[in-house]
Amino acid sequence: MNTSRVTAADVDLAVDVAVYLLQRAETDAWDYRAGPLKWTCWETVDHIADVLLAYAFQMGPRHPPLNRDVPVLVEPRRSGGPESALVADRSAGPPGLLQVLEAAAGLLSAVVRTAPEDVRAFHSMGIADPEGFAAMGVVEILVHTEDVSSGLDLAWRPPAELCERVLGRLFPDAPTGAEPWPTLLWATGRGSLPGHPRQAKWRWWAAPEGER
Repeated sequence: MNTSRVTAADVDLAVDVAVYLLQRAETDAWDYRAGPLKWTCWETVDHIADVLLAYAFQMGPRHPPLNRDVPVLVEPRRSGGPESALVADRSAGPPGLLQVLEAAAGLLSAVVRTAPEDVRAFHSMGIADPEGFAAMGVVEILVHTEDVSSGLDLAWRPPAELCERVLGRLFPDAPTGAEPWPTLLWATGRGSLPGHPRQAKWRWWAAPEGER
């Protein structure tokens, strides 16, 4: 397993490869269902951007909260849709949606890049450091792009080294020996691995090693 640190550059790489893929989608396909989710492909990309922004917000205050999220109002735009504080203007079309995604990733990347390593902030799966938020952001981009690519009928396979780094940081107990991308899909309940039962419930470890 690759144990090198997850950095802001990994957030940049993840969003770059995702946008490169998604900009090839047909304009009328964005209202298709995003793979196994109950959301549309458009809503799912909105969700990715919203989560990335939320991660940046968590580390943004001078004294980040350790017992709750930064209090931003989140709500669904339709019954059954994702709860979100950020949504792209639909009139801007898919290019506008992807620009919102890039902007949110850029904010997370900037905060991760400038935050001291000893900063900690609340996440429901552990008190996270900047590397943890970077890794969680990368996983959000990668696995939800998998959901969206299924709905848009696009082939998606992110860089193996990127998958290795986030597996090492967030899923230290994940099986070794298989390819990193299928392992990451297995770890997030989205795929199968030979010799391992499919994950009905899963979690990642947001807190750094030694603080879990």
